[in-house]
Amino acid sequence: MKPVSRVLVVEDDPDIADLMRRYLQKAGYEVEVRAAGRDALTLVQANPPDLLVLDLMLPQVSGLDICRSVRADEKTAAIPIIMVTARAEESDRIAGLDLGADDYLPKPFSPHELVARVRALLRRTARTPALDPTLVYGPIALDTAQHTVTDAGNPVVLTAKEFLLLQYLLRNRGRVLSRDVLLTDVWGYKYTGGTRTVDVHVRRLREKLPLLESALLTVKQFGYRLLETAPDVEAPTSPRS
Repeated sequence: MKPVSRVLVVEDDPDIADLMRRYLQKAGYEVEVRAAGRDALTLVQANPPDLLVLDLMLPQVSGLDICRSVRADEKTAAIPIIMVTARAEESDRIAGLDLGADDYLPKPFSPHELVARVRALLRRTARTPALDPTLVYGPIALDTAQHTVTDAGNPVVLTAKEFLLLQYLLRNRGRVLSRDVLLTDVWGYKYTGGTRTVDVHVRRLREKLPLLESALLTVKQFGYRLLETAPDVEAPTSPRS
């Protein structure tokens, strides 16, 4: 029997938390709820969930600080994170994405949309072997079965969405990919948060994998193209995370 995915909801509004819990449980997920940031961090570290739904404004520890802490720990760095908040300013959304959030859902939202986003993100981060489990591009090696990435043998820690975006780029090298196509195929639905989401994730991939600075080209006002063949670059001399 397929194991039930565990979702941790971190939300201090009891009505909203109860609404999310009921709809996610109805969709077949095991759901735990925490109202305070410190309590959520303790649970994540003790028993990491399969996915984290995280409010931005929380008592004790903010959602941004939780996101930063989760991404900094190798044991929890790959947990998919959906950030939920009433603050819909672009600066807040970009701050969350910069820290490693995979998705962003502004309040008020439809609970059906939340379930759809949770389902899409979990489906695309499932650690199932592919026909070609290892993708190699110059010094970069992506193992779809182990869900790991190395650069010249050095481990590189990616978030769930960064991993999926890199995998998609490697499988479609040489093709010009629009931001809309990347949002639909990698995020799993017609994303309403704007194409800036793609740009933030691409920038983080370039920072973590320096080869992509020259190999992943920006197609002005359209999208991106990964060169068919990896350019020659000097290999890194120490591990990065």
